[in-house]
Amino acid sequence: MPSHRARPGPASLPATIAALLEQDVIEKREAEMFIAEALATTRAYVIAHPERVLDARQGALVRGWIARRAAGEPMAYVLGTREFYGHVFRVSAATLIPRPETELLVEQALARLSEPKWLEHRVNARVLDMGTGSGAIAISIALAHASARVTATDISPEALAMARDNAQSLRASIEFIAGSWYAGVNGRRFDLIVSNPPYVAGGDPHLSRGDLRFEPQTALTDGSADGLASLRAIVGGAATHLEPGGWLLFEHGYDQAAACRDMLLKAGFNNLICIRDLAGIDRVSGGQIR
Repeated sequence: MPSHRARPGPASLPATIAALLEQDVIEKREAEMFIAEALATTRAYVIAHPERVLDARQGALVRGWIARRAAGEPMAYVLGTREFYGHVFRVSAATLIPRPETELLVEQALARLSEPKWLEHRVNARVLDMGTGSGAIAISIALAHASARVTATDISPEALAMARDNAQSLRASIEFIAGSWYAGVNGRRFDLIVSNPPYVAGGDPHLSRGDLRFEPQTALTDGSADGLASLRAIVGGAATHLEPGGWLLFEHGYDQAAACRDMLLKAGFNNLICIRDLAGIDRVSGGQIR
């Protein structure tokens, strides 16, 4: 009697590493990363063992990832993780993908937290990270400076849930608060405030290209014509939420440094800084409140 069981389709068949790498719909390096993830190994192993056979589940997993990447979905969302400042963070479509240039903001924050003279009267410095997203900035600061008391806010419940999960898995002590900018911390003051807010101008064509198509638009743009609405809110409210001598540091767009400097000066900041990233682009600005 003939069997009526369906034969396994190509997506469920075992395959060698070499066969999976023959597909040219995505970059070979990315395919190698997918295979390494499915096998819980390294790219070096994948490259060195083209004859290795993946089982049906692993093969289907890799093929699915390749299809998603070929459709343009960012690697970080496909794999669900992204490395940032030496730590692996879980990410999802509810959070902005942490980028290497944002590590500059963490470095500048830690530089302030390492100044003995500035910290002289600031035992357990209070740090506020606004618009925390995946929690990458706040958690990286907390892990690198254990004595800091870090608070992180976000208006998105999904983002806060992801940030809490990351803090728990990385064993970082963070206070999480729901709210838009300073709304959740009214009446409180901090020694250092940091933020990577939405600063892409509304209608910018880049928002509909590449990885940005898949990221939460509210984390990329505030919808204003110049992309400065969120930065104005952050700088404008900082004075009432910083201790005297406290620092404000934030990331901004490549063409926004001059406008940010003007905002800081008008808000009463001095010792202004503007730091360029590795590409030579003005990336992080800030100042110290008088």
